[in-house]
Amino acid sequence: MLYHFFYHLTHQYSFFNICRYITFRSLVAFLLVSLLFILCGKKFILFVKKKQFGQVIRNDGPSAHLKKAGTPTCGGVLIVACVLMGVLISGNFFSPPLLGTLTIVVSYFLLGFFDDYSKISKKNSKGISAKGKLLWQFLTALIVICFLASIGEINTYLYFPFAKGWIADLGIGYVFFAALVIVGSSNAVNLTDGLDGLAIGSVIISATTLGILSYVSGHKDIANYLYIPYVEHVGELAVLTSAIVGAGVGFLWFNAHPAEIFMGDAGSLPLGGALGAVAVFTKNEFLFVIIGGIFVIEALSVIIQVASYKLRKRRVFKMAPIHHHFELSGWPESKVIVRFWIISIVLSILSLATLKIR
Repeated sequence: MLYHFFYHLTHQYSFFNICRYITFRSLVAFLLVSLLFILCGKKFILFVKKKQFGQVIRNDGPSAHLKKAGTPTCGGVLIVACVLMGVLISGNFFSPPLLGTLTIVVSYFLLGFFDDYSKISKKNSKGISAKGKLLWQFLTALIVICFLASIGEINTYLYFPFAKGWIADLGIGYVFFAALVIVGSSNAVNLTDGLDGLAIGSVIISATTLGILSYVSGHKDIANYLYIPYVEHVGELAVLTSAIVGAGVGFLWFNAHPAEIFMGDAGSLPLGGALGAVAVFTKNEFLFVIIGGIFVIEALSVIIQVASYKLRKRRVFKMAPIHHHFELSGWPESKVIVRFWIISIVLSILSLATLKIR
């Protein structure tokens, strides 16, 4: 709205020229979304309670979490609604990468919402099958990537960080690699969502970093100066990441320990998918391993635990994902959360520092 309506009034009112700047519209998106969430959050929680949409806790999880049973869930509904509102007002919809990422967000949100509703209605933690989720996620990612590649918005090159000129052309293989990054990110954030504020805090940090990368990758002069790939129209993803940060800040207001509401799969799946999509469209697939290091560690801990038990009938961790391991090792929940946030901040700063190591 700011770009498509007010900017075109510049010839009458020169002040509206400010609406063309991504930095201004990103700031508006952040402020608007965070304020909107905080104002609507309490009413939404009361509504969810009235509908008896309470969290179903796994029986095999830490015993300390059993007291969280019944805490309102589906917070992802308000997160995604506020993000879409922020982008609707501040975004430039002439940007194919922005439209592609929004498609992934909406699709993964629907998947997460159906999964949450299935768990609540059946009063168990099963939900949609893992195969069903993966099929939905991969199909969505493949369709979006193939479309953007067909119109020339993304190429099949893979850029390696820490070095200038290290590029590999994966051809058609890049489509599947990019889809794997998006789907992997979505599920990794979902696995991280196990403690009050852990996932959303890490999402805020990662989204902020990816927003900076989106802006510099979409600015030709800055991209050339930093020797990073310039991607046309990708700067608009900074508006989306700002909206995600704003929604994250608003959600954390209510999700901080002890949580008044959980995001559920309706929040974790689309947020993770958005982060992965931004990493792909800005050509930072490898750097995203560092930026989203917490998500990578959480996912790897599950993979290692399952593989070890199947092959050796022994567990590596006391419980996976790894945040539960530290809980069972005697760390208070709040300490696990803050320490993981600190690690996420350090990794994000490290990833930004690599921009000059080219």
